[in-house]
Amino acid sequence: MPETALDLTLDAAQLTARLVDFPSVSGDEKALADAIEEALRALPHLTVDRYGNNVVARTRLGRAERVVLAGHIDTVPIADNVPSRLDDDGFLWGCGTSDMKSGVAVQLRIAATVPAPNRDLTFVFYDNEEVAAHLNGLGHVAEAHPDWLTGDFAVLLEPSNGQVEGGCQGTLRVLLRTAGERAHSGRSWMGSNAIHAAAPILARLAAYEARLPVIDGLEYHEGLSAVRIEGGVANNVIPDVCTVTVNFRYAPDRSEEEALAHVREVFEGCGVEEFIVDDHSGAALPGLSHPAAMAFMAAVGGKPMPKFGWTDVSRFSALGVPAVNYGPGDPLLAHKRDERVGTRWITHCEERLRAWLTS
Repeated sequence: MPETALDLTLDAAQLTARLVDFPSVSGDEKALADAIEEALRALPHLTVDRYGNNVVARTRLGRAERVVLAGHIDTVPIADNVPSRLDDDGFLWGCGTSDMKSGVAVQLRIAATVPAPNRDLTFVFYDNEEVAAHLNGLGHVAEAHPDWLTGDFAVLLEPSNGQVEGGCQGTLRVLLRTAGERAHSGRSWMGSNAIHAAAPILARLAAYEARLPVIDGLEYHEGLSAVRIEGGVANNVIPDVCTVTVNFRYAPDRSEEEALAHVREVFEGCGVEEFIVDDHSGAALPGLSHPAAMAFMAAVGGKPMPKFGWTDVSRFSALGVPAVNYGPGDPLLAHKRDERVGTRWITHCEERLRAWLTS
């Protein structure tokens, strides 16, 4: 079991290791939330609130601008990769190192070491990001205490390789069901095969040409993909139901309504008996033309990139707070058994944020 306290005098890489050694798989974040709350309440320049396993800390300095730094404290299930370990090449290995306890460590270090920033700061640590959208702690805080999330600009410390990633894609998941009639497979002509009836759906997907829109100078790449297919009763029965699960990742110039209408149009005439929306989270525009975003880009440097995937910048966008992704982890290593993060990137991210908030 981990120690119950967090030492915020540790450097960000050491603190990342401590956080990784604090198991917090989605739904089991209470111990870590307790430790974060305790550590933040010891800092006299912060006001700390808690809602469930979500902790929000704020400065109240009367600055002209307020910035939100946010990160989720949960991880995917551990895959024999806890406790953490540091190798000779400066890589810290372990569950959550990249996604996103290194980003959370940077948040905690900024909270502890920048007591008088040039902008008022809000630090948000939330649970259940890696699971179904209705469980998401940031969503719960936004619904119950939207005033806690008020700000002019937000930075989500999701893994981004130390580069600014603007906005995020929307994600829509639909279930497309075809119907048939059961029969003995020895007399297949007496029935109607629902799996065969799904062939037009798969053909439409195979022929689909993804759109590559450019938004705020960033090129997004949409994708429409079958991610699951289910059907069949027994090895000697013609199936009467088949379900194709389709995921649409769409660019932030589409609204949720437009994305849904597009998917309906794509599969029109494919013999779909039932069209069921299984999950839907909207996209977020990059917002890089916002003055706060421009100042952030000038401070951290690099070339902004589009975010391929969905993140909680979408929730901030819905609250009217422009947001970007910026964190030390590598998104390609997120959720992997060999998940790791370069300690130099953790240090780099912390230094860049500190420079932005103190210059």
